[in-house]
Amino acid sequence: MDRRTLLTTLAATAAAGAAPWARAQNYPEQIIKWVVPYPAGGGTDVIARTLAEAMRQPLGQQIVVDNRPGASTNIGAELVARAKPDGYTIMSADNAVLAFNEYLFSKLPFNPEKDFSYIGAIGKFPLALVVHPDFPAKDFKAFLAYVKANPGKVNYASPGNGSPHHLAMEMFKNRTGTFITHIPYRGAAPAMADVMGGQVPCMFLDLASGLPIMQGHKVRVLAIGSGARSKLLPDVPTLAEVGVPNTKVFAFQGILGPAGLPAPVVSKLNAELNRAFTVPAVQKRFNDFGMEAMPGTPQQFAALSRAESKRWGPIIKSAGIKLD
Repeated sequence: MDRRTLLTTLAATAAAGAAPWARAQNYPEQIIKWVVPYPAGGGTDVIARTLAEAMRQPLGQQIVVDNRPGASTNIGAELVARAKPDGYTIMSADNAVLAFNEYLFSKLPFNPEKDFSYIGAIGKFPLALVVHPDFPAKDFKAFLAYVKANPGKVNYASPGNGSPHHLAMEMFKNRTGTFITHIPYRGAAPAMADVMGGQVPCMFLDLASGLPIMQGHKVRVLAIGSGARSKLLPDVPTLAEVGVPNTKVFAFQGILGPAGLPAPVVSKLNAELNRAFTVPAVQKRFNDFGMEAMPGTPQQFAALSRAESKRWGPIIKSAGIKLD
């Protein structure tokens, strides 16, 4: 190869390498697709649309929510894991994608630790232990005594196998040595309806779905699974306060992209996500859902996800829960 050809080849190679970086610096230049691995209208969908609207104007591009429900979030997660890493396909990811499914399924079409770029945490909302108002136990101490005296005779509802609500009760059972029988439903609404109606006496319920019926006294709230009391339910003690330590149970969400997102893209999306938490409409929505915003770095979000995976893995394994 002569000198001129060599220089031309080196210049072309350098330009090719610089092109993705230059495009990343100008990001975004087209519509961004935000995948939600749940049906439209649910809590995850509403939060995504609220944030997308708050982030749209500063980014200078439309953000279109694309609902891809199914297979306990695996359909949406696989789509994003296989997407081009250019920042134009991102997703809402929660406990299922980040902490549960690697134990609930024998084989996943993605690796939650290796196949995604972590952009930032959105927030978390605690799960609360609730009972029907006519349940014989009127407080947590009485509830625990009742279920211990009646092993296997008390049922609990959940929105479905492998849901945070299901696994929260399994952790509770593990920590308290109790035996309560699982009745899975297809979604939070029918589960809540049967607890309110007295067909099933209890469940762990997230504040995003259940806050109105909690505040309306249609169920009795015995304890909340956060590290501190909720300002929306200030009279409800935490599980630690009632004598069940090391039992924090909460659902959390964040934003992922495909592995290999350029650093400028991750940085820009993270900055706009954190800025969105200061927007009044976003703050109102979070407050309505009892959701705690979690501003921070991509590294903090990744660390949270891995910590939650390690915390829930033993619970899922000991309970023998599988979704395939």
